[in-house]
Amino acid sequence: MRSKVILLISLSAIVVLAAPMIGMYAIPWSAVVDPLSGEPGAVILWQIRIPRVLVAFVGGAGLALGGAAFQAMFRNPLATPFTLGVASGAALGVAFVTRIGLLAVSGGAWFVPMAAFAGSLLAVGIVWSVARMRPDFSTTVLLLAGVAMTFFFSSLILFLQYTANLGDSFRIVRWLMGGLGEARWEALVVMFPAVVIGTLIVGWRIRDLDLLMVGPEIAAGRGVDVQRTRIAIFLGTSLVVAAVVSVCGPIGFVGMMAPHICRLLVGGHHRVLLPVSMAFGGTFLVACDTVARTILAPVELPVGVITAFLGGPFFLWLMIRGKGIIRH
Repeated sequence: MRSKVILLISLSAIVVLAAPMIGMYAIPWSAVVDPLSGEPGAVILWQIRIPRVLVAFVGGAGLALGGAAFQAMFRNPLATPFTLGVASGAALGVAFVTRIGLLAVSGGAWFVPMAAFAGSLLAVGIVWSVARMRPDFSTTVLLLAGVAMTFFFSSLILFLQYTANLGDSFRIVRWLMGGLGEARWEALVVMFPAVVIGTLIVGWRIRDLDLLMVGPEIAAGRGVDVQRTRIAIFLGTSLVVAAVVSVCGPIGFVGMMAPHICRLLVGGHHRVLLPVSMAFGGTFLVACDTVARTILAPVELPVGVITAFLGGPFFLWLMIRGKGIIRH
């Protein structure tokens, strides 16, 4: 297993270091060693490509962390944080500020991540509150509340999109595809602290995640406060995913694919699985974004198109692979 971990870390380093150098504009060595030179290559490398790669890596790592944690909590490798309405809440926030014209005011671009983050937290709060109303609170109730909220928010998004003008409607659709075209250093500053805090919250419960995978009854018998652990995991992962979605948009399948692939490689112990999944998820999103911005250059595809293209067949394979994938 150690050799696999070392190989993955090496692959991650190679991809992250190589990705900024790939693109239509060839980066000269002088731009690498002198970021303040002011030449076009230095500006492109240090102000556009490097922050974009870092945002992609941190975003992919955050989505993978959320997927691994939720798969353990729900005991189902098909579970992702998007299932609980985080993405639809973020999309509703962006659709709302776009529809009322806030993007046209001075500094309006900042309303997109702010509205997306607020919408994500709103969705999390509503889902959690609704699920807690039932006396038989469980992960199943939480999941059903999330699915219901996703459909409700989706209907509101469609209404806002339908009543918007052509330009605003296009902006909403474009954001829903997920993308890193606007990723700059400021976006990394917005996203990184939330990802770190959420990762620490989930990491504090690593042992409990292993026991939850076996079953909540067994976990409780081993001294785990199941309810408190679920709350911590839910809030920690929701904070991470809300921050990522607010910057990158609702990029699908990363949170499902990365943990499951890494579980096949290194096993199910979360002490190893979580960091490996984060490294794989970050590397995967960097690679997908590199393909998205170069495959049809100078036209740039939304990275969500690439992840969905790869994730759709993987999802089907996961469902038909064998026993234990879908739990009744």
